[in-house]
Amino acid sequence: MYELVPTRKAQTFYEQADLSLVERLNRCFDGLRQNPYQHPNIKRLKGSFAGCFRYSVGDWRVVYQVDEAQQLITILLIAPRGSVYR
Repeated sequence: MYELVPTRKAQTFYEQADLSLVERLNRCFDGLRQNPYQHPNIKRLKGSFAGCFRYSVGDWRVVYQVDEAQQLITILLIAPRGSVYR
């Protein structure tokens, strides 16, 4: 089981999100804790986010990195789909 650690920016977004999005994000986080690599909504990223993954939650994207040595997932960003990749 992996531990999740959000960046300050991701934590701030999570705290300000509406309840329905928070519930969807919690399901996402539960899945990531079990396996951060295998799910239809997970994709390995390229370009400026090389080495990171994204999990799609509707029109939102959760961008994260995995540290296998420490069994740690760092949530880098939670943002609307259109603004993540710019």
